[in-house]
Amino acid sequence: MISKELLEILCCPETKADLVLDGDTLVSTDKETRRRYRIVEDIPVMLIDESEQLSMEEWKSIMQKHNRKIE
Repeated sequence: MISKELLEILCCPETKADLVLDGDTLVSTDKETRRRYRIVEDIPVMLIDESEQLSMEEWKSIMQKHNRKIE
């Protein structure tokens, strides 16, 4: 599991946006890119090429679940 301290340090490598922990993934709070990064054996895979771009609907749902602003 990702510690709170590590989560506070990590950011999206593409946009430097904050990340939210959603299950076994980290999701960027950046509305334009909507990147999701996998966590494999407790290690975040923070490679843009291996990330997934979420649909706007899925991204909004995750942001709402984690009480993040959607602008």
